[in-house]
Amino acid sequence: MCSPRDSGLSLAAVRMMTRSRSGGPGAAPRRGGEEAAPLQRREAAAEGKKSPSLAKHQRKTQKLKVAYEAPGHEKGESHKALEALGWEPRDWRQQLENIRTMRSGKDAPVDWLGVEHCHDPSAPPKVQRYQLLLSLMLSSQTKDQVTAGAMQRLRARGLTVDSILQTDDATLGSLIYPVGFWRSKVKYIKQTSAILQQRYGGDIPASVAELVALPGVGPKMAHLAMAVAWGIVSGIAVDTHVHRIANRLRWTRTMTTSPEKTRAALEEWLPRELWGEINGLLVGFGQQTCLPVRPRCGACLNRILCPAARSPEPLTPAPAP
Repeated sequence: MCSPRDSGLSLAAVRMMTRSRSGGPGAAPRRGGEEAAPLQRREAAAEGKKSPSLAKHQRKTQKLKVAYEAPGHEKGESHKALEALGWEPRDWRQQLENIRTMRSGKDAPVDWLGVEHCHDPSAPPKVQRYQLLLSLMLSSQTKDQVTAGAMQRLRARGLTVDSILQTDDATLGSLIYPVGFWRSKVKYIKQTSAILQQRYGGDIPASVAELVALPGVGPKMAHLAMAVAWGIVSGIAVDTHVHRIANRLRWTRTMTTSPEKTRAALEEWLPRELWGEINGLLVGFGQQTCLPVRPRCGACLNRILCPAARSPEPLTPAPAP
């Protein structure tokens, strides 16, 4: 089975990483990184030679660009965005600390069967990253125990891009069954593996945009792949557990109807240094305490602070599509 002791790619390590790719297993340096710095220095020197009056004029006329401001936004929308920057959920820091306390044992299924524990640590880094991506694809709508079992069977036959492309669909289906939507995943795995072989030399892309362009890879998988495989926290990975708990705790300004909307809502206010921690923390909390049905509110340290626990309204937000 997948063991955290075998894992070379750890989400715990991700929280200590910077956005540099050097933190990931076998990650290559950024292209052109060494050449870019001299070029930037020459450009800066040229800028410094401009006349003081011209530079002063440019500073006056240059429009300040804000990260959330997109072309075509109306003044009213920009005002709302500015207001949103100052919002944060009530008692969220204490709620988070309570969840950390409840999760201190690290004994939820995600802690020892999660996708970051399902690759072969003795394989080359490129193969480890491929195996990680496949485990993420298999994990959608599937319990960690089932995903781990499927990965164990695949690894027993030698899990590489080439071996998957040489495996017929019927055999691949029997190996990954009973993961959720296994027939569709057979197709997606074959298509994605072919793309990785043709365009990336058997490795996986190192950007969210390229990852989500692969068949069967969604935003949650892309953000986890970036964090675990490349050591880059590109965003909050939101699955059904994070989606449900964020809404129950009212960590979103309004109830959200999909994991992607929840991700956007969380990233508006949650400090960036916490983004890498939230997925594993809330997934395990959702597996053990804040269950989808009949949550164990009586055993929860947040039972007084949680709006959903105090409210007669339904505890579960609208199901994610």
